[in-house]
Amino acid sequence: MPPLDVFTMLVMTAAASFAMAGAMGAVRPHKREGVGLWALALLLHASCYVLYALRGVAPDWASVVLANTLLSGSFALTLAAVEQFQGRPQPWWRMAVPLVVVAALFAWFIDSYAARQMVSGTVLPAQLLLVLWALWRPHSPEQRRGALLLSVCVLIEVLLLAGRGWLALTGRMDNTGLLQISPSQSVVFVMAFVTVILSSLGFILMTKDRADAANLRLATHDPLTGVVNRRALLQVLARDVAQAARARTAYALVLLDIDHFKAVNDNHGHLAGDQVLRHVAQVLGTRLRRQDLLSRYGGEEFLVLLPDTDLAGALQLAEALRHAVQATPCPHASGLIGVTVSLGVCAARPHGPDCGEAPIESADQALYAAKAAGRNCVRHGPAPDCGAGADVS
Repeated sequence: MPPLDVFTMLVMTAAASFAMAGAMGAVRPHKREGVGLWALALLLHASCYVLYALRGVAPDWASVVLANTLLSGSFALTLAAVEQFQGRPQPWWRMAVPLVVVAALFAWFIDSYAARQMVSGTVLPAQLLLVLWALWRPHSPEQRRGALLLSVCVLIEVLLLAGRGWLALTGRMDNTGLLQISPSQSVVFVMAFVTVILSSLGFILMTKDRADAANLRLATHDPLTGVVNRRALLQVLARDVAQAARARTAYALVLLDIDHFKAVNDNHGHLAGDQVLRHVAQVLGTRLRRQDLLSRYGGEEFLVLLPDTDLAGALQLAEALRHAVQATPCPHASGLIGVTVSLGVCAARPHGPDCGEAPIESADQALYAAKAAGRNCVRHGPAPDCGAGADVS
């Protein structure tokens, strides 16, 4: 294999960095998620490699000191981009100190290529390890695919830079200048070209996965209360009923309605009504098991799915929910707003997946019975006619 031309690799890496910076700069997310900072880091990275390519033409203060300071600055901005993506404040000290150290040491060792490699093999890997720490600590990111790709690229850069520093320290370097062709130079700059592209794609993937997750939540959750919406609930109900039929287990649901909710809006205003809805959803959610599902079914109605629950258990939980709402008034600027709920329960042991919304219809009949009985009470309806046969007690 013929040796790779170092100048060409430097120009290609600079071109790749400029291209990725332009692509990411064209992305304008609604939230500040570090994309702009990452694009700026790529611009510094590209400028660094342009100055590298001018080694021997441009003065040493530019092609040595300024170039490596720009490289350190690109790593500092990478750290800032990750911190902004994580929603944390900028780590100014962790960004500034390595930058100053690199500028000072490269100016001091401007005439010693080996010494500069030792500096690059210590300070720059430390900066990249700070990026990894910010990415995975104190909590790992939910966007794992992009984070893993980014982490692999960063680790490759750490190993390459540290390896060059070790070769310089032990006197085993196979080159005495940046533009000298050698196996180690070829590996370093080829991997720099690859990692600048893949790490940027990893960061883009992180932002994309976050946006997808946000869109999915908007599609499946009620924006006011934060609980599952009706569309997502019906999908879960169909899946759970089919699973209960296969496992021959009991299944129950509770439909509840806030009593006299119109009076809350009339007396306190619609903003107070919204606050009551959020408050009731919060109270209900804290009383449910991990496998239960709370949803806003419509207006002031909420529906709770209770897998592996018989009628006795569903009635017991419904009574606990009723009591919890009654005992926890909603705080409001005008004072506490007392709230009660009426609840309808349906429980069955499905023998087939074709129940559809029949369990909800049964719970709805029970809810009407609770309202007719004076509200703030629990009633249960018959098991739906979909192979269940009878209420499960």
